[in-house]
Amino acid sequence: CAAAIEEAKGPVLHIVVVGFHHKKGCQVEFSYPPLMPDEGHDSNLLPEEWKYLPFVALPDGAHNYQEDTVFFHLPPLSGDMKCVYGVSCYRQIEAKALKVRQADVTRETVQKSVCVLSRVPLYGLLQAKLQLITHAYFEEKDFSQISILKELYEHMNGSLRGSSLEGSQVYLGLSPRDLILHFRHKVLILFKLILLEKKVLFYVSPVNRLVGALMTVLSLFPGMIEHGLVDSSHYRPRGSLSEDPGLVESVSGAEEFVSVSVTDLAGASLELEGAEPARPASADNNHLKPPSRSSPDSSESDWETLDPSVLEEGGPKEEAAAAAAAADLQPDAFDSESGTPITVQPQAAGEQNVTQGLVSGLEEDQHGLPLAIFTKGYLCLPYMALQQHHLLSDVTVRGFVAGATNILFRQQRHLSDAIVEVEEARIQIQDPELRKTLALTTADLRFADYLVKHVTENRDDVFLDGTGWEGGDEWIRAQFTLYLHSLLSSTLQQDNERLLADYGAPFITAWKITHNYRVWCSNKHPGMTAITPGHPFQGQYSVADVKLRLSHSVQNSERGKKIGNAMMTTSRSMVQTGKAVGQSVGGALTSAKSAMSSWFSTLAQPAPITSPEAQEPPSEVKP
Repeated sequence: CAAAIEEAKGPVLHIVVVGFHHKKGCQVEFSYPPLMPDEGHDSNLLPEEWKYLPFVALPDGAHNYQEDTVFFHLPPLSGDMKCVYGVSCYRQIEAKALKVRQADVTRETVQKSVCVLSRVPLYGLLQAKLQLITHAYFEEKDFSQISILKELYEHMNGSLRGSSLEGSQVYLGLSPRDLILHFRHKVLILFKLILLEKKVLFYVSPVNRLVGALMTVLSLFPGMIEHGLVDSSHYRPRGSLSEDPGLVESVSGAEEFVSVSVTDLAGASLELEGAEPARPASADNNHLKPPSRSSPDSSESDWETLDPSVLEEGGPKEEAAAAAAAADLQPDAFDSESGTPITVQPQAAGEQNVTQGLVSGLEEDQHGLPLAIFTKGYLCLPYMALQQHHLLSDVTVRGFVAGATNILFRQQRHLSDAIVEVEEARIQIQDPELRKTLALTTADLRFADYLVKHVTENRDDVFLDGTGWEGGDEWIRAQFTLYLHSLLSSTLQQDNERLLADYGAPFITAWKITHNYRVWCSNKHPGMTAITPGHPFQGQYSVADVKLRLSHSVQNSERGKKIGNAMMTTSRSMVQTGKAVGQSVGGALTSAKSAMSSWFSTLAQPAPITSPEAQEPPSEVKP
């Protein structure tokens, strides 16, 4: 019955217009249907849970851009169960261009955003439709003309009703290909960073670049955007948390226990003990060990660009990439029978039967995916307004993947485990132990290099059934699905140390105490029986791997970059000096050669023959 009611409501909840008032700041100017049931369409009032809506819909620093697009998540309202997905299209127009200028328009420009609040995570599809309507709304040059917005609400609910969350429309506008072209092998580091449920902050302007990069990374996790974000925005706005000491005390240890998800089935119960997780074959599969999270207090000077090949700072290993390569040379960690990587093309997910997980509460496929990462206080906030800054240190928030454009977020480095500077394609990590944990193994480097080469090199177009063009977006997502399937399958094998070593022993150790791994292990997943265990790129160590790791080290460590720049500068100077010396020496040799040639040609020429007519008559001899 509840499902029927939800379906009857339609996928779009509200169309909202947010404007900037010169005295009141960002505020809601119009909503259809009204955000508050007892208020009118033009009411500025908001539900308490959505008090940040004006600030995420009209982003900070928006005046610097003529237009922008924002993806954002709102908490569910009381009695609701799932995240609310928001898409906002921002534009600004000169006030003098308006046909009808209202009294409160006192600035030279008018800034407004048109937003869609939806039950379904069809970000790109909603954006495409919303951009057209926003353009038409601004072209009216009369913002009191709201009929077009009401028509948008009816049109979207009509066209999107019953839309499937499977297929390419979910990923519209999200390009893993562009992500790999920009971040290259670091995409795999981001992937593993989120698997560890760390506090990850993306930073760049404008907002459309920010949310595009963040959501594209999440699209690499199979099923994550479709079914894995329903719990991703369960936070309480500041001031709404009870001041009852007992409540504060109970939530302050959020890192030390796992609570039942709000989307769990009513009959599902968990005994939250400190026992080790049982394998799916075990009867004790409802015991989950609490996840642990470290937040080291390091000084700002401890921050540096992530160098995954460096295990310890300040030692000779950092200076010698060959030593780092040798340190990773573990003969027992590779399959001695296979010298070539596994390059079997995985099939795309396509239409799959999903069922509600008894433990995760998420809609899962037969492999237990998506993983329950964004649950139990681990947030996904594609864009965070400055007013939400307190969430970074909220005791009820155990972690986040969030995006920000305000520099204050980046300056508060101690509140995040990793800061991803999208513009520079740089990942900054504070904790040296976490840097060690995320160090890419040789098999990981092969996998990343395989992706980068297929994306960057000019190849003959190869079309694969189910995964599209080789090196294309669908194909890349299929490779990460294979990577994750293989990783999960490897954890199920007996005596799996060799298999898991290809993923990095420190990484596996850290991942096995995360919430998402414990939830996945607490149930059986029939689809895993068909998955081949072991890293897709396991194999014997070769000279090519040494070159790959050396290149990886030079490109990504700060010291390596300096050495590389110095080598380039020296090489350029040598070339220029060589050219100068070559030109001067070459010029002298050319001149000498020319003179010698002229001299030899003079010697080789026969003496000139003088004609009799040209000879002077012999002088007369006088007696």
